[in-house]
Amino acid sequence: METTWKKNTAIFLASQMISLFGSALVQFAITWHITLVTQSGFYMTLAIICGFVPTFLLSPFAGVWADRYNRKTLVMVSDGCIAITTLILATSILFGYDELWPLFAALGIRAFGSAVQMPCIGAILPSIVPEEHLTRINGMNSTAQSLITLVSPMLSALLLKTAPHYSIFFIDFVTAAIAIAVLLLLFRLPEREKSSAKRENSYLGELKEGIFYVGKTHYLRNFFVFLGLYFLMFTPAAFLTALQTTPNYGEDEFYLMAIEVAFSNGMVLGGLAIATWGGFRKKLHSMSAAAFVMSACTVLLVFSIPFWSYLAVMGLFGLSMPIFGTPAMVMLQERVDPDYLGRVLSVMTMISSCLMPLGMLLFGPLADLLAIECLLIGTGIAMGVLSFFFLTNKPLLEAGRIIRKS
Repeated sequence: METTWKKNTAIFLASQMISLFGSALVQFAITWHITLVTQSGFYMTLAIICGFVPTFLLSPFAGVWADRYNRKTLVMVSDGCIAITTLILATSILFGYDELWPLFAALGIRAFGSAVQMPCIGAILPSIVPEEHLTRINGMNSTAQSLITLVSPMLSALLLKTAPHYSIFFIDFVTAAIAIAVLLLLFRLPEREKSSAKRENSYLGELKEGIFYVGKTHYLRNFFVFLGLYFLMFTPAAFLTALQTTPNYGEDEFYLMAIEVAFSNGMVLGGLAIATWGGFRKKLHSMSAAAFVMSACTVLLVFSIPFWSYLAVMGLFGLSMPIFGTPAMVMLQERVDPDYLGRVLSVMTMISSCLMPLGMLLFGPLADLLAIECLLIGTGIAMGVLSFFFLTNKPLLEAGRIIRKS
């Protein structure tokens, strides 16, 4: 029995890593191409909006689909739609139509696919992994994702130096096709039992049920409020450092690649740490400590420091991400009723999809008027204050300690 769930989990995660590899190559290629061609906070804001707002709009329905339909099928369909979009984009550029707006359109369509995939993938893991192994498996998953994020910017930068940017899009199509084939032929998702009352509900009824479930559950309500504020304050450090790097260190893909590599190395170490250590007994302590480190790193980016020091700060930033994200995901996977897990995870997707574009609507234009350093120091201090209040929230402390009994 133990061998079966391990094999099934390995197959599922392998398929997702294959798909993620191609997607990461495309994401870096599009973002860097827009950054280097435009050198504009406005266009970066537009790219972020195209990459997140569609996810926000579709997430409520995607959460219902994840709780109603076969999650494996939904992952394959969404991956296929993303792959076809990427293929069409690559083909159009190959035949001479190399404008910016198709890149923004592709980001939007890919965001629709991500809206379906994210709650499904998060909800699949607790259905195939025993509860006592969730933290370790989520940590290993985070480590694998970080390794891909480490390799993909280097390969993406190399391809951008030696070949047209659209060549990367064809790679994404191939990796998506492989991932779909692996899921279709090798992965087995256990059947879920659903009540007849639940099956008779409309989409709107199930959506209302999910919202009501979050609203009546104190720790979920508090968690999502804090998470939304973090995403808002995290926006400049996540998306505007490229505009800080280019004028300070040079207009070259190498600097952008080096930052991504440093950040990814940190995430690899953070993923390994949380997979082996497991974090503090109360998950909120791990999350708060990581949030405080992210706050300190954001402030450190303000100072004029050598490039190697800048990379060290980004590495520490990356290390803190899995130590925050893994306990948060495991807390939801352990605590939330499985019949509502897809919709709860879609709420988390909605928050990340909504707050970051809203943050870019504010911080993106400001980046063209103010120094990036002003934005970083303000948001960094705000994150530090939030981490203190996050740590003192009693419902969240209790939710992070107690594991739901099956």
